[in-house]
Amino acid sequence: MSKAGGCRGCGCRVPQRASWSLVAATAALCLVLATSVCTAGAAPMSREEKQKLGNQVLEMFDHAYGNYMEHAYPADELMPLTCRGRVRGQEPSRGDVDDALGKFSLTLIDSLDTLVVLNKTKEFEDAVRKVLRDVNLDNDVVVSVFETNIRVLGGLLGGHSLAIMLKEKGEHMQWYNDELLHMAKQLGYKLLPAFNTTSGLPYPRINLKFGIRKPEARTGTETDTCTACAGTLILEFAALSRFTGATIFEEYARKALDFLWEKRQRSSNLVGVTINIHTGDWVRKDSGVGAGIDSYYEYLLKAYVLLGDDSFLERFNTHYDAIMRYISQPPLLLDVHIHKPMLNARTWMDALLAFFPGLQVLKGDIRPAIETHEMLYQVIKKHNFLPEAFTTDFRVHWAQHPLRPEFAESTYFLYKATGDPYYLEVGKTLIENLNKYARVPCGFAAMKDVRTGSHEDRMDSFFLAEMFKYLYLLFADKEDIIFDIEDYIFTTEAHLLPLWLSTTNRSISKKNTTSEYTELDDSNFDWTCPNTQILFPNDPLYAQSIREPLKNVVDKSCPRGIIRVREESFRSGAKPPLRARDFMATNPEHLEILKKMGVSLIHLKDGRVQLVQHAIQAASSIDAEDGLRFMQEMIELSSQQQKEQQLPPRAVQIISHPFFGRVVLTAGPAQFGLDLSKHKETRGFVASSKPYNGCSELTNPEAVMGKIALIQRGQCMFAEKARNIQNAGAIGGIVIDDNEGSSSDTAPLFQMAGDGKDTDDIKIPMLFLFSKEGSIILDAIREHEQVEVLLSDKARDRAILKDPEMENEDQPSSENDSQNQSAEQMLSLSQTVDLADKESPEHPADSHSEASPSDSEEAAGFAPSEQISGSTENHETTSLDGECTDLDNQVQEQSETEEDSSPNVSWGTKAQPIDSILADWNEDIEAFEMMEKDEL
Repeated sequence: MSKAGGCRGCGCRVPQRASWSLVAATAALCLVLATSVCTAGAAPMSREEKQKLGNQVLEMFDHAYGNYMEHAYPADELMPLTCRGRVRGQEPSRGDVDDALGKFSLTLIDSLDTLVVLNKTKEFEDAVRKVLRDVNLDNDVVVSVFETNIRVLGGLLGGHSLAIMLKEKGEHMQWYNDELLHMAKQLGYKLLPAFNTTSGLPYPRINLKFGIRKPEARTGTETDTCTACAGTLILEFAALSRFTGATIFEEYARKALDFLWEKRQRSSNLVGVTINIHTGDWVRKDSGVGAGIDSYYEYLLKAYVLLGDDSFLERFNTHYDAIMRYISQPPLLLDVHIHKPMLNARTWMDALLAFFPGLQVLKGDIRPAIETHEMLYQVIKKHNFLPEAFTTDFRVHWAQHPLRPEFAESTYFLYKATGDPYYLEVGKTLIENLNKYARVPCGFAAMKDVRTGSHEDRMDSFFLAEMFKYLYLLFADKEDIIFDIEDYIFTTEAHLLPLWLSTTNRSISKKNTTSEYTELDDSNFDWTCPNTQILFPNDPLYAQSIREPLKNVVDKSCPRGIIRVREESFRSGAKPPLRARDFMATNPEHLEILKKMGVSLIHLKDGRVQLVQHAIQAASSIDAEDGLRFMQEMIELSSQQQKEQQLPPRAVQIISHPFFGRVVLTAGPAQFGLDLSKHKETRGFVASSKPYNGCSELTNPEAVMGKIALIQRGQCMFAEKARNIQNAGAIGGIVIDDNEGSSSDTAPLFQMAGDGKDTDDIKIPMLFLFSKEGSIILDAIREHEQVEVLLSDKARDRAILKDPEMENEDQPSSENDSQNQSAEQMLSLSQTVDLADKESPEHPADSHSEASPSDSEEAAGFAPSEQISGSTENHETTSLDGECTDLDNQVQEQSETEEDSSPNVSWGTKAQPIDSILADWNEDIEAFEMMEKDEL
């Protein structure tokens, strides 16, 4: 979550002696210069339409905030599908993502200043009273230092900033006496023990009641933290020091930033993702602008804007030059290695980098901001939302979308910088998609899979803190806001801090006097706004001219800027790279080529051959890329049979009143019956079968006739259940797991297998729901009796659901996305793959896929704990002649294929081969183990 504000659209220098008014005035000048020259390129939006969209944002906020207050408060967050609060310890653990929850009414605190921005001053006053009355910061709970700082401390400071503003106006908050600031100071002192390290970098977690290292604390043993976690403190901590006069907070935050700056890789001027808080060694040496690093760069630039310290701008400019030199590959932003920055670390991007165009606006570098933003918008138009991660050929890598606001943020700042009404249309699209696909009766639900439209029972606090704030400001005119937004800077959580803090309690030394600091020549940096002469060179259609070449970039099958084509070397007579289909393990020439590509071959005792790739051992970066392609192809060859059996998830969509298609449940497919991806979806009312397990002839055929039967898992084969309900006249079946508490949130995709016999006689569709998803339908039946659902390969447009005549119209979705649902093994440190020796008749080529789990893991060269699954789409690579060919790097997911013969039989998980490799040139095995955790 990375936010920009205050000084918009420029990289203007503010001297250390400058007052806050000069900062704001300089920012306003930059903004005027930018917006005055680029107002064409799209049809202007009328004042009436902007007001209509602004009012729509207000209604959406009321829907989300009202349901939180009604169904969840004082819990930290709302669970919008089940209409209840999420309380830490009372719900199944979600891993690191739960570290944001501290039993301190997180959503309410995070929403405080949003209420004022949206001109809801009465609700703000009521909310502040509730915080002061109900919130306890002394809970025995381990929380993330990073999340607690940006959400809770930032929320309290933002609330305090606007509370004193309202009090000065004389209309509201006349009773307020800095109570929120006192709470912020109390919380600040609770976070300080986390900084008790030799480096000054904070521990990633702390116990609010017991601190660090005490036996009761249950934390303090961690050794690593992310760069953003340690480098995203200066705004909140400095503001706390400036508000209270207690300098210790700003001192600690500055020391952490100083240490990170010292530990940058000096030749590339990049920082890694994860660092050891005791030694300062980089644990993950890949570098980008997304998850794990993002807000570190943001806070360097904003610390300069808020605090007036040139050293922060010098550091930011140094990093920014490295980013544009190595990471930026317009319109993409790809991770690289800090020691070998010319070598890409991966071939996919995460959604958090969507903040970067907004930061580039603050920097004054508008052209690349427009390019990257347009690329992201094309991905959104393809998938309705920005997936958590997507590949360089714009396919889904991680399919979740937790309603992140970063793209809306960048949209807002690009509109402020250019005045181009195109960005108003982008914002309109975001509003429509949220209402169309994410809105549910009790709020807005995160997307579990953007391809199927299924939901997750989750509405994060940042959705209210940021999304509605940026969307409202996008459509609001100056007179629509009750205060001057230009007098404030946005934190990474979009909380507002006043710029006048730059001249308050300035007792902190400006330069880093505790370590060696490299002074940089001013000539290396742009100290003034380049907007009129450089950003928009006498062309009012400048922004449009930048966007136009990118309009179809997502739909292109082979973006030329992404994959290096070696046409020139081929023309010069060089041999094309070795292809997996031609490889022979006994061919000396082939072995020599492998060595050149950084691929080593190991003969195992059981006769199989293991291939291991170390990119750093390749003769060149081109050879390393050839080695990656070879490994990808080899894995594809070893998994063809498994890919044919893999089925994507399906969707169960509740379409009757009062749901109207808003609730979409992720369902497991069956390997028999009607294939929903090839035939029209099945629509009907649901009815429970008797017996509920469906293992014998139904005693209530009249109840399920023409309906979709609900059956409980267990006691007989899935195919037998299907035949029994089909014979009773059911048009489809939903099997609900009998394992209470199971959920698609925590369990892998489940496929229902046949009974080993011919199942062609089963003509109806069958889907599987875990217990949590099944209970949503059962609860709906108890409350509404008549419940109608849609069984399909993916969620349908709600407008079509209301008008069945429209069902044959095309849906705005990718044809490939609904078919490609696969898990991907991420190999860190080295990329490995086992294959049978083609010369050994005792070990056929597909024998590896049939090994037991232990055999598979041993052969692959790592322990079970080192195997990580994630979802991906097909990757496209460049063939020998430069044309595009598809490499279906799919994996047999860790989905369970079961013959459901007994309720006591454990789920059998068949060992799966590694069928797809990301182009992750890994140097540490922990590097990409961390990526699959909830770092996003």
